[in-house]
Amino acid sequence: MNKNKILEKEIEARNFNRGGQVSSKLKTALTRLGIIPEVIRKTAIITYELEMNIIIHSNGGRIVVKIDKDEILITARDRGPGIRDVKKALKPGYSTAEEKVREMGFGAGMGLNNVREYSDFLEINTEVDSFTEVRTSIKLSSEE
Repeated sequence: MNKNKILEKEIEARNFNRGGQVSSKLKTALTRLGIIPEVIRKTAIITYELEMNIIIHSNGGRIVVKIDKDEILITARDRGPGIRDVKKALKPGYSTAEEKVREMGFGAGMGLNNVREYSDFLEINTEVDSFTEVRTSIKLSSEE
């Protein structure tokens, strides 16, 4: 089976009021498709973290979600500063979020760490002062 797109959404930078909408819509779509709750939960967490990273750290971007018989593939690509040190960015608690964002309760430095934790596959491509693209997948089976 070819990968079928089930969601594609443009994410606006700094629009905290819309934060979580993409992951919520995805959760609804996956429930309608009969995906098991554990996979839906992992997918929703990953998508929320990627969505918020675009809102917090970039000049906007896009999330695309595709599904096939074996996995869900999530691609998040933004326009912006890129990640200067991916290894550091994956460490729990490391954040480059502005103080104002932290005061709002975001930017705790768990985003990419959570994406890695709940993904079966993770690839981060980034270019400083240009973009970051995160590709991740979750197997449709809950077996480890």
